[in-house]
Amino acid sequence: MPSSAAPVSSRRPIAIGAGVLVAALLLGYASYSATKPSDAGPGGSSAVAPSSAGPGGDSHPELLELARRDAGDPLAAGRADAPVVMVEYADFQCGYCGKFARDTEPELMRKYVEDGTLRIEWRNFPIFGAESEAAARASWAAGQQGRFWEFHAAAYADGAKEKGFGAARLRELAREAGVGDLDRFARDTESEAARKAVARDQEEGYGLGATSTPSFLVNGRPIAGAQPMETFTQAIEAAAAEAGKGRAAGSGASEQGEQGPR
Repeated sequence: MPSSAAPVSSRRPIAIGAGVLVAALLLGYASYSATKPSDAGPGGSSAVAPSSAGPGGDSHPELLELARRDAGDPLAAGRADAPVVMVEYADFQCGYCGKFARDTEPELMRKYVEDGTLRIEWRNFPIFGAESEAAARASWAAGQQGRFWEFHAAAYADGAKEKGFGAARLRELAREAGVGDLDRFARDTESEAARKAVARDQEEGYGLGATSTPSFLVNGRPIAGAQPMETFTQAIEAAAAEAGKGRAAGSGASEQGEQGPR
């Protein structure tokens, strides 16, 4: 997994509260660990923030609040009120992001999104230059016509990134994704709205200390790298269990309040 093409120090971090500092450092550490040459394996290395390496690991409420839960977000999949939200920061030119998109994400969709447990919120985090930026804007434009996930699949298909993301190629991907109005797609890709949407996601990622892609937050737990399915299963199920405990505690308190002290 290549590291960021632009130094984090050149980006203005977003102001998300002093409490996020520790989590940002953890995500930065995990990103660094995921890209150390000594850790590289045949399928690429990965890392989990060390404070939350197990099912009972710490999550960070400040990071949990970054889940937007916008029911109308075309760059998200799953119920807005799902107990677990996985925020994904990725670049369409990132080979490890493609590996995750092909090998792991579809299974997460089937296993957790379809049953209402998980919501996946995409964040465009282009770090490899102009074509990454263009692909990010194009994905946003496809989303305006309800075809973001189809564009995502086409752009991450095996061998797709080797063809580049020039204007003609992006139009071809949009056609493959079933985008109906290709002229609108082209206008939307170059629009100020697309640039602002991508910049918002990008600044959020840099503000969290992410230095490589893909990077994730699972209910506030930072994870870096295209990890195996088991890592995401562990994180999602632990987060779902914790969310269930919170709802049960809240329900119990509500019932006690209605019944009054005995």
